[in-house]
Amino acid sequence: GRGTFVHAGLGGASMLRFFRFRQSDERSATPTSTILNRHVELAANDVADAFGLPAGSRVLQLQRLRSISGQPCLLEQLTLPLPLFDALTQSDTAAWDDLLYPMYQRVCNVSIYRAEDTVSFGLLSAEQAALLLQDAGHPCAQVQRRAYDMHGRCVELRTTLGDAFAFQYTAQIR
Repeated sequence: GRGTFVHAGLGGASMLRFFRFRQSDERSATPTSTILNRHVELAANDVADAFGLPAGSRVLQLQRLRSISGQPCLLEQLTLPLPLFDALTQSDTAAWDDLLYPMYQRVCNVSIYRAEDTVSFGLLSAEQAALLLQDAGHPCAQVQRRAYDMHGRCVELRTTLGDAFAFQYTAQIR
């Protein structure tokens, strides 16, 4: 009875709802992003299954470091199905947006409609700790995300690591 509405998706959805970083008197700051690594590989069986792809399909792997005021705060490993994200395999990562979901929509015509996050805790490896300027074995929060497009297809797998002491979770139960 009200007509047709278009949902914008999760354009700005970020891990910042789990990791609250503040700068002096400012509200939450949006981190900058640096792509540390990008390569194409064959999907493991569980990854292919998550994307609904045949075994041996190609996926794009990204490692991204997010920083606020030059200080690393989040380390992310992202997996994207190909050919859906082919446009990202050759583009200049230095020109990528700090927020990926609006870029997915603009460059690849993929809109993230919903996401499922699972939170756990662990310890940073020596390599992860070095990137986040922490000591090896430092406690970390780990957020595993599956992001879905408007057709219900899983189109992104993401693991985000951040300092467990900066982690904050808030739930509203009604």
